[in-house]
Amino acid sequence: MTSTQVLSSSDSMVYSHAIGICTMRGRGFYCPVDTVIDPSGRILVLNRSIDRDIEGIRVTVCGPNSEFYMVFGHGGTGNGEFIWPSSITCDRSGNSYIADQYLNRISIFDPEGKFISNWGTEGSLPGQFNGPSGLAMDPDDNLLVVDHLNNRIQKYTARGEYMSQFGSSGPAEGELDMPWGIDVNYKGEIFIADWRNDRIQVFSTNGDFIAKFGESGQENGQLNRPSSVTVDTQGLIYIADWGNERIQILDKEGNFVTKLRGDAGLSKWADEFMTANVDEATARENSEMEPNLPHLKNDPHEESSHIEKLFWGPVSVNIDSAGKLYVTESNRHRIQVYDWSR
Repeated sequence: MTSTQVLSSSDSMVYSHAIGICTMRGRGFYCPVDTVIDPSGRILVLNRSIDRDIEGIRVTVCGPNSEFYMVFGHGGTGNGEFIWPSSITCDRSGNSYIADQYLNRISIFDPEGKFISNWGTEGSLPGQFNGPSGLAMDPDDNLLVVDHLNNRIQKYTARGEYMSQFGSSGPAEGELDMPWGIDVNYKGEIFIADWRNDRIQVFSTNGDFIAKFGESGQENGQLNRPSSVTVDTQGLIYIADWGNERIQILDKEGNFVTKLRGDAGLSKWADEFMTANVDEATARENSEMEPNLPHLKNDPHEESSHIEKLFWGPVSVNIDSAGKLYVTESNRHRIQVYDWSR
């Protein structure tokens, strides 16, 4: 199977496995906020921790089958440190770029996690930031930064030299209201998760408006505070419908294809923990992990918080080179992996 195959009526997204366990150090995640797959296929998971608590802030580097490689970065204000990390992306050389909402800067690390440099100052002038969030590299390896509270997208060279910007505040076509996630397809078209406008907007390489998808609501194709978007090579659009605790998949025209609510069981790391901690395993076995909650069917947040397998805080979506979908959950400290059954 490759991600370039044409979708047919018999295709469906099938749960594969989960990666992760809640830890504040080393192997595991702590309130992860974003994920990127680097050129070598490693998964870099950005752990935000809890606001104003720097414990647990780091990047966990792991593999698609739960291999654990290393961690880098930590909480603080110095070089290679973060306060409110918000997004991570990689260039073609495997260098990683991390946005920090609080410090209003971008930090760069090499593939081994060694700090290279950072840049950024607070403000609204060209080249300044007010809460940078989503990051993406364009086909020329220029960095696109979602300038969250300035309601714009800024473009930089890989070295941090300001190039251009587009976007302004508002609900009209081409305008933005607290945008968050971003992705770029192979043609250079830019997809933005327009968070407070409850929609996805598409722009040309030069920032010209192309299309918009979605509206406020809980029905198929409707959105509630979308936080992330990614596009595969056949044009399918994957959206982290954060406020509705689900993932939605649209076709290239913005038509609804399918949705996911979550299917996870124990990850490999969590299973190893339970094997080594019998009391914890017994307590879990005696708990009701899938309670019947008919009174919560119209409240996805409450439903997700009570049922372990469901997404709870699905904040980021990513596609790897084989077309597998990685959904990062901030509230359950894990990634759920899906693949197309064809």
